[in-house]
Amino acid sequence: MKIRPLTTSLLAASLLLGLAACKGPEAEQARRDAAQAADSTNAAAREAVDKAAAATRNAADDAAAASERAAADTQQALDRAAAATSEAAGEAKVAAKDAAAHASDSTADAAQKVADKARDVADDAQKNANEAKR
Repeated sequence: MKIRPLTTSLLAASLLLGLAACKGPEAEQARRDAAQAADSTNAAAREAVDKAAAATRNAADDAAAASERAAADTQQALDRAAAATSEAAGEAKVAAKDAAAHASDSTADAAQKVADKARDVADDAQKNANEAKR
């Protein structure tokens, strides 16, 4: 960016020196026109540099805003994942308790069946003993 205004200034200075060699009222007007052209060129170059700097700042601001949005989205995704994991852990705990309760129920049922069978065997033994006494 610095080369363009420098080149423009050198070109304008060369033009002024060339016109300075001319004599007469047209030469004076040409000098003024050349000086005004050089000023306009420098002003345009400054404006172009300012616009480029502003565009760069805007692009940086946009990139920063996009990064902030992406970070917020990532945080929300992490929060949802943590909530889902917590919910799954709670469901696993309930399922484990249910499985343990069913296992206890099954064990109790089996023990009851064994007790019933033992009662039946004892009743049969008592009946056989009573019949043998007769």
